[in-house]
Amino acid sequence: MPETDPITLLLKRFAGGDRRALDRLVPLLYPELRRLAGGYLGNERPGHTLQPTALVNEAYARLVKQDHPDYQSRTHFIAVAAQVMRQILVDHARARNAGKRGGGAAKMPLDEAFGVATERPSIMIAIDDALSELARKDELKSRLIELRFFGGMTAEESAEVLSMPVSEVRRHLRLAQAWLQRELSPKGSPGQNA
Repeated sequence: MPETDPITLLLKRFAGGDRRALDRLVPLLYPELRRLAGGYLGNERPGHTLQPTALVNEAYARLVKQDHPDYQSRTHFIAVAAQVMRQILVDHARARNAGKRGGGAAKMPLDEAFGVATERPSIMIAIDDALSELARKDELKSRLIELRFFGGMTAEESAEVLSMPVSEVRRHLRLAQAWLQRELSPKGSPGQNA
């Protein structure tokens, strides 16, 4: 993006310590943040207490509290916002599941798990636990899953955020998806030995 792009300039000001820059930045990015929040909450049960606007507002509150933000671009900022939103939803799911440690989190195929993650807090927690385990083993692969499934980013956008070739992003993402699929699949299901 050009250096004169208002979003890039505001991100640089925010990184430089100007907290007011975020106040001007969020309205410019609000439609994108709202779409992201809506995607997270799209599968949520009717009457859920957390709505997209509340999720964006909570993410904003957490982003403002960051000590040393260093956003490289609009895409990078959205990726961080997606990470913050994911953590908010996980915190919310853990609170809903309090007292049910383990929560009866059933194993299921990866493609199904992401579709029902916000509907069933135990699945959101299982995904978060699996991603945390993956991060301990391979931070890059965990980050790529987060950018793709939680941030809704393409391989090209992820490559931009992580400053790496798209082909490498795709390769790591395939491996990460296979690992996560094994973690979230019921034991003994077809393809488990793949």
